Amino acid sequence: MLTQAPRGTRDIFGAEMKEWHKVEGIIREICENSGIEEIRTPIFEHTELFLRGVGETTDIVNKEMYTFNDKGDRSITLRPEGTAGIARAYIEHGMHNMPQPIKLYYLSSPIFRYEKAQAGRQRQFHQFGVEMLGSFSPAQDAEAISVASRLIETLGVKDIELRLNSLGCPECRSVYNKRLREFIGENIEHLCPTCKDRYEKNPLRVLDCKEEKCQSIIKDAPSVLDCLDEECTAHFEKVQEILTEMGIKFTVDPKIVRGLDYYTRTVFEFVTNSIGAQGTVCGGGRYDKLIEECGGQVTGAVGFGLGMERLLLTLEAQNGKFCDEPYKDIYIGAIGDRGFVKSQAVAYNLRKEGFKAECDTVGRSVKAQMKYANKIGAKYSVILGDREIDEDSVSLKNMETGDVQEIKLSEIAKYIAK
Repeated sequence: MLTQAPRGTRDIFGAEMKEWHKVEGIIREICENSGIEEIRTPIFEHTELFLRGVGETTDIVNKEMYTFNDKGDRSITLRPEGTAGIARAYIEHGMHNMPQPIKLYYLSSPIFRYEKAQAGRQRQFHQFGVEMLGSFSPAQDAEAISVASRLIETLGVKDIELRLNSLGCPECRSVYNKRLREFIGENIEHLCPTCKDRYEKNPLRVLDCKEEKCQSIIKDAPSVLDCLDEECTAHFEKVQEILTEMGIKFTVDPKIVRGLDYYTRTVFEFVTNSIGAQGTVCGGGRYDKLIEECGGQVTGAVGFGLGMERLLLTLEAQNGKFCDEPYKDIYIGAIGDRGFVKSQAVAYNLRKEGFKAECDTVGRSVKAQMKYANKIGAKYSVILGDREIDEDSVSLKNMETGDVQEIKLSEIAKYIAK
C-alpha cells in the first residue's frame, strides 16, 4: 500500500504533464485576453462555508466531502468545489468596493470528493473555473458562456453541444418545486432509492439522476420554464439573444439543473458523447444568492467549472494525444572526462538561451547515450570529446533524418534554432 497512490488519486508526469501545461497555457491566454485575473484560494475551508454555500441537500455535502476536525477542534473540509471559496474571498477582501464586475479564474486547483472512482472522475481531481461577481445583467451570463465556448473551440473539442436552462429566482423555483413534487409523488415507487431520498429533501435533484428508470420518468416532468415570472423570462430571453448575436449555438434543455443548490436563473452545460455517461465537459450558471448566504451583500454572480482530467480525456478520445512535440531540442553526448565536463556546461548555457537541452549525468557509453537521445525525443544530438573541444567543431546530427553537418561548438544554438 505504501507504494500505491490512494484509490481515486493518480500521479501526473512525463508526456501527460506536457499536455497539461499546453492546455493550461491556452486557458491562461484566453482568460487574460478576456480581462479575467487569476486567484488562488486555500485547499481547505471551514466546513460551514460549504454547508451554507453548496447546500445541505446536495450529494456533495451529504456523501462526498472530506471533513475532519483540526487540532483546535474546528471542522475543516477539503474543498469539494471552487465557487464557495471565491465567494468567501470576495467578502473577506472587500472586493465589492472595487470596480465591478470582479472577474477571476482558478486553474488546476485540486478538488476533493469521495465518490466512485472511474474514468474522468477521481476523488482528487483538478478544476479550472471562472467566476464573475458584481453584475445581475444577462450580458454577464453570456460573457461567461462565451469564455467557456471560446476555450472549448480553441482546444478543438469536437461534437460539443451547449445546453441552456433557467431555474428562475427562488420564488419561481418554489412554484416549480411544488409542481415537480406532485409529479414525482405520482411516480415515486418507480424511482431509484437515491431519488426517493432526493424527493423528500430537494425534488429538483431528481432531474439530475442518470439512472435509466428515473430518466424514463423524468422525461415527462413539468418544465421549469413554464414557472418563470416575467422578469426571469426576460432575463433568460436576453441571454439567448446575446448568444445568438455572438454566433454561439445552443439548445434550451429544461432538464439541466446542475448539482449545487446555489444556482439561480441561467444554468448551462457543454456536453459531448466522447466520454460515455460522464458527458458534461463544462458546466455552470448564475448564483445571485451565494454571496449573501455566505455573509456578504446581495451580489449578482455567474461562473463555470471545468474538470481538467475530463477535458484531457475528451481531447484524447477525439484526437489522440493532445501534445506530441519532441521532449528535447538537443542531446549533448560526451566521450572522456573533458567531454563529460564540457557537455554539462554546454547544456547549461543552451538552457539559459531557452532551449530544451539534455546531457549525460550517469556515465553511459556513447551507444547508450544515443539510445537515450532517441528515447527522450531529441531533435538533434552532438558528441563532445577532446577533438571537438580542441577544434571548436562538432558533428550536429538531425535525429529524425540522420543528416550530419559540421559546425562550430559555439554556434550550436544558432543551428538548432532554425
